[in-house]
Amino acid sequence: MKPTPDIAPTVRPVEPDITTPGVPPGTPQPVPVTPAPVTPVPVAPPPVTPITPVTPAPGTPVPGVPRVRETPPPGGTPGAEGAPGAGEGTAANVRELGVTDVPRMRSDIHCLTIVGQVEGHIILPAQNKTTKYEHIIPQIVAVEENPDIKGLLVVLNTVGGDVEAGLAIAELLSSMSKPSVSLVLGGGHSIGVPIAVSTSYSFIAETATMTIHPIRLTGLVIGVPQTYEYLDKMQDRVVKFVVSNSKITEEKFRELMFRTGELARDIGTILVGRDAVNVGLIDEVGGISEAVAKVRQMASEREGVGLRH
Repeated sequence: MKPTPDIAPTVRPVEPDITTPGVPPGTPQPVPVTPAPVTPVPVAPPPVTPITPVTPAPGTPVPGVPRVRETPPPGGTPGAEGAPGAGEGTAANVRELGVTDVPRMRSDIHCLTIVGQVEGHIILPAQNKTTKYEHIIPQIVAVEENPDIKGLLVVLNTVGGDVEAGLAIAELLSSMSKPSVSLVLGGGHSIGVPIAVSTSYSFIAETATMTIHPIRLTGLVIGVPQTYEYLDKMQDRVVKFVVSNSKITEEKFRELMFRTGELARDIGTILVGRDAVNVGLIDEVGGISEAVAKVRQMASEREGVGLRH
């Protein structure tokens, strides 16, 4: 037998035990993995489309921009065919007047309407049809100052209202230098009587009525002397104004105001159409054509030239 050669044992060096702090020796250690480098991929930006500015059509609302109402052109107002803002004017006519269009012209006669109840120092409930005297007074002043306005037509259908507000309107009308004509339609009651007689000439429709009654605050009996004296003085103001601006006498007007047979029903005296003319309260029975013709006639006489039509 051959002798076996001596094989020296191979001794492998022992690597030092590298441990993670907090992990016991001998525990398999996590192999750190180095992430592969990421190469950024270039991304092309999306194409930018140029924005063409768009000019909105006249009258088109623009978000965030306050809307400005166009000034009506001479000879008409927006809403007429071919006029700027025709669609808007038509919608406004339907909303306010219930019709798609109304006749328009440049008139030298201003129409002032006093309807419902004359509202004065106290605001009336929302369901009441009212004429606010602070709206009427600026119109009267504007008519007096505007050289293009030759006359004023006042149309009344009122149940009365605030005494001092009604007297304020009547005093302004009676002191105008330009000719004015009133037309009572339906009714011109209570404080509407002084307003109706305050113009240069007055008309009343055949079926219109006017109520003359004493001034009262409530339906209760007034027991305080001071309150009675105040109402009595206010009543004298109304009586004197009506007498000085109409053909009725003070005795006749007070007789109608205090007529006992009808006062028992807390009404006073009701004058229908021609009755108001017969007692001298109103000048003439007539309608819109007579009233307009009278305004033009007086304006023509005042200026010596005819009004344009």
